[in-house]
Amino acid sequence: MAEGHDVQWVEVGEGQSGQRVDNFLITRLKGVPRTLVYRIVRKGEVRVNKKRVKADYRLQVGDLVRIPPLRLAPREAVKQVSEGLRNLLAGSVLVEGPGWLVLNKPAGLPVHGGSGVKIGLIEALRQVREDLDFLELVHRLDRDTSGCLLLAKSRPALLTLNEALKNHQMDKRYLALVAGRWPARREFVSARLDRYDAGNGERRVRVDAAGKVARTRFAVREAFPKATLIEAEPVTGRTHQIRVHAAHAGFPLLGDDKYGSREGASLARHLGLSRLFLHAESLTFPEPSSGRPVQIRAPLPDELEAVLSRARATR
Repeated sequence: MAEGHDVQWVEVGEGQSGQRVDNFLITRLKGVPRTLVYRIVRKGEVRVNKKRVKADYRLQVGDLVRIPPLRLAPREAVKQVSEGLRNLLAGSVLVEGPGWLVLNKPAGLPVHGGSGVKIGLIEALRQVREDLDFLELVHRLDRDTSGCLLLAKSRPALLTLNEALKNHQMDKRYLALVAGRWPARREFVSARLDRYDAGNGERRVRVDAAGKVARTRFAVREAFPKATLIEAEPVTGRTHQIRVHAAHAGFPLLGDDKYGSREGASLARHLGLSRLFLHAESLTFPEPSSGRPVQIRAPLPDELEAVLSRARATR
C-alpha cells in the first residue's frame, strides 16, 4: 500500500505548536502504524528544520517538517475504514464544539489499534474526519463499554481538557447492571488497584494493598429480583476501575468476561445480554475556550434497554 511517492515538507501552524513530533506524524499519516512512525524518526528520515530530532521533540510554529515517502507492506498497513464503520462513526457524534467533540462510542470497538487490532476508534475517526489536522483522545473507555467519549480537535483544547481531567473538573457517570441486590447504604468503594499480566499478553486489574488508590461512588438507579441497575462515578480514573470495584463489593457486572461470576453469566444469558452492561451515560466538562460547563448525555443503546425491559418483566 503506497502512502506517497515524494518527500513532503510541512510547516507547523499554531494548532500543532507544542505537539510531539511522533503524535504529529501519527495524526497526519493516516493508515501508517505507530511502529513505522517511530522507525523513520529513529533513522533520521524525519527532519525538523533540516535537523534530526527524537520522537518527543515538541514542534514550534514555523518549524518545517520533512516527511519521507512511505511504502507499506500489506501486513504493516493499518486497516482502512469500512463503509459500515465510517457511517457508524459519522452518526455517533453527539455534540461538536470548536475544539472538541463527544462521540457515543459503540461497544466492541477499542479506542486504539494495536495488540493484533488493525484499527481502533481514533485511527478510524482520523480517516473519517479528513477535515481535521488534529484529533486526540482526552480519556479512554474500555473496548466493551459504550457511551460518552471526549476528543480534542486542537492541541490547546487537549491541554486544557487534560488539565481539567487532572484537577477533577470533569464529571463522568456510568450505568451498569450488576448481579445481586446492591445495598442502598453502600455508596462508595475504596480499594487500591494493581495491574498485572494474566498471561497471553492480557492485562488485568486486581485489588491489591500495594496498588494505586482508587475510589468509586455508586448509587442505585433501579432494583430487580436478582440484579441492580447502578450509577457509577469514578472519583479516580484507573483501568477497569468500575468493573473491579463492583466485583470486589460482591456485585460483578453482567456480561463481564474478565471479572464476572458464574451466577452473573447465567443471569446475563437469561436476560439475553450478549455484551458488557457498562455505558458512559453522561459527561460534564469545562468548555476549553470559555470555561462554561458542558453536559452531554448518551442514550442507553437499544440492546441494553431491551435487557432492562426483560429484567422488569421478571419481577
